Amino acid sequence: MTADAAPTPPPGPAPDETAPQPAREREREPRPERAPGASVAPPASPATPAAPWKGWAAVCAVALGIFCLITSELLPVGLLTPVGAELGVSDGAAGLMVTVPGLVAGASAPLVTVGAGRLDRRLLLCALIALTAAANLAAALAPSFPVLLAARLLVGVGVGGFWAVAGGLVVRLVPERHVGRATALVFGGVPTASVLGVPAGTLLGELGSWRTAFAAVGGLGLATLAALLLLLPPLPPTRPVALRRLPALLRENRGVRAGVAVTFLVVTGQFAAYTFVRPVLRDVSGVGAGSVGVLLLGYGVAGVAGNFLAGPRDARRTLLGVSSSLTVVLGLIAVLPGAVAGTILLLLWGLVYGGVSVSLQTWMTRAAPDAAEAATSLMVAVFNLAIATGAGVGGLAVDGFSAPAAPLTGAGLMCLAALTIAVTARSTAASRAEPGGAVRPLAGP
Repeated sequence: MTADAAPTPPPGPAPDETAPQPAREREREPRPERAPGASVAPPASPATPAAPWKGWAAVCAVALGIFCLITSELLPVGLLTPVGAELGVSDGAAGLMVTVPGLVAGASAPLVTVGAGRLDRRLLLCALIALTAAANLAAALAPSFPVLLAARLLVGVGVGGFWAVAGGLVVRLVPERHVGRATALVFGGVPTASVLGVPAGTLLGELGSWRTAFAAVGGLGLATLAALLLLLPPLPPTRPVALRRLPALLRENRGVRAGVAVTFLVVTGQFAAYTFVRPVLRDVSGVGAGSVGVLLLGYGVAGVAGNFLAGPRDARRTLLGVSSSLTVVLGLIAVLPGAVAGTILLLLWGLVYGGVSVSLQTWMTRAAPDAAEAATSLMVAVFNLAIATGAGVGGLAVDGFSAPAAPLTGAGLMCLAALTIAVTARSTAASRAEPGGAVRPLAGP
């Protein structure tokens, strides 16, 4: 990602090339039918800023929005204990702060994508980020846990809608030869938020209070709103997504179905464990409360490195390696005592999980190159529903057994994900070639 792409790309990707090619995919997509009386924006570049730097500035503003929103969604991961102590709820109940917005975000992703209609995407993104900023500020002032949960519900609306809509805008902001790198930058906000935003919020909570952390993320949302207003050009809609297209894509495309299943298992396993990482570090590893924020920052640095390491690699192989490795790492962190063992395993956890988001996005894009926006919407919905499911399952395990039960549950789900990927790889290899040497389209990533 450090060097510009050549002006003229090679005739076709190598068989194991995994970087998404949105520009080429858009060229293959059929033109939408014009509804009676509806105006359709020109398909070319009216929304693309005239100067190249303006396009990249707009991409950075969208990436900042993704970072802010995912940080908002996952912020309670490092704050469960202090929130529960002040508002009088258990660690398992406090996990609802992750479960509630995850469920709402999962429902909002396809609904906002379909319901946005002819609304300018610039105004839509600004409205969603403003809603999230206000929700975080309300959470910082919440006098009780039910009020805090209500604010978290609004965060879910912002996260699901923004992420699903933003994914299809990159092709309108930069020249076609830069679309791959710009897409990677935008979706890099997801793992960066997971591995840096949450630890930074945890550290703020330790230096001040959990209310300080929520207020800081609310302030970041306001700054992001200003960046979007200043840097994004008008983005009138060009291609609406029909609601009926989403279930049809699942029925017709085996690669999308497998990608949805893998997304659910990997992300559910991750957040069954990660939502309760603080109690695990405290009870199993013996890490003091004042050191958790620093350790999670180390987790974050390792995760960013993992994101860049996974970027150029085959998505399916990467996800197989991730799920297999995390099966072992999560199992060990649940049973090995000692701060040294806990620190090493936590850093390995961050390094391995860092490549998940970019690999899942690549899987879905390659599985449905002619329906990338619809496939992305499904992935975002399942990703967020899996966050909620993982937090809920982990909470039940913690309240029903003990803190180590959360990473053990995550390890079991990661094992199922690895088996699913292995079976999918075999089945895709067996069915890809048709009699006579024909290749079956859209069979897998």
